[in-house]
Amino acid sequence: MAKAFKKQALGRGLSALLQDSKVGDNSLGVENNSTQIGTIVELELDFIEVNPFQPRTQFKEETIRELASSIQELGVIQPITVRETKANTFQLVSGERRFRASKLLDFKTIPAYIRVANDQEALEMALVENIQRQDLDPIEIALSYQRLIEDIQLTQEQMSQRVGKKRSTIANYLRLLKLDPLIQTGMRDGFISMGHGRAIVNINSHADQITIYKEILANKLSVRATETLVKSYNTPKAVKPTKNNDLPEFVKNGVQKIASYFGHKIEVKMEKKGGGKILIPFHSEEDYDRILKLIERDK
Repeated sequence: MAKAFKKQALGRGLSALLQDSKVGDNSLGVENNSTQIGTIVELELDFIEVNPFQPRTQFKEETIRELASSIQELGVIQPITVRETKANTFQLVSGERRFRASKLLDFKTIPAYIRVANDQEALEMALVENIQRQDLDPIEIALSYQRLIEDIQLTQEQMSQRVGKKRSTIANYLRLLKLDPLIQTGMRDGFISMGHGRAIVNINSHADQITIYKEILANKLSVRATETLVKSYNTPKAVKPTKNNDLPEFVKNGVQKIASYFGHKIEVKMEKKGGGKILIPFHSEEDYDRILKLIERDK
């Protein structure tokens, strides 16, 4: 099955970020006296299963081929990390790109570091390793942070310590998940940058977010231009003040009451025949729904 090499010292990788699991804590029944645990071995690829906790959702074929070309020349420089789930069966903890590239090359074995980890620890290690990578898109990183909060129940302060990032950086990534899914997809596909996303997220209405997103694509707006556009959306539009002197007395008496009821300054346009129009502005879809509920409530 697996031929163990002489145990090698590992550099500062995941072991420096996460505390090694105690063998006694393992929930999957790995034998405590296994001579393979804590060693680097040449492990057959057919004995390795992919990690079901893998947070990475996209593996670009081109980058896998580039990695395969490098491995063809230099070999697998950094071993993958696996955990034994049952006899003769191992599960990836980290290193899926190296695993995929090696399979692409029809390799039979791959250097693997075997360690003990339960399901939660395997998920945490996979998430932390992915966050450390440089080729992840911002949404993948944000989703990894979210899973660490929800599944591992880490606070932002604890995450900051685990991944070596400032809390403000973590918070900025998590805010991206408030973007409309269409915009998140656009960011993942490289149509807009994280800078664009950080600007758009300041708009609460998803409909307005999409309008701005389409304008960015149509006019190839820079991040700075996008920030200016967002600012204009968030700045209340100046409403020309109604000249009370031009209004009939019966209208003057009711304008302030109507404005207070709807929570907006209103505009009244008078017609020559004595009729007129009351204009009630709204600033977003949510604001429109609020006004609509006020009207429906008093039916």
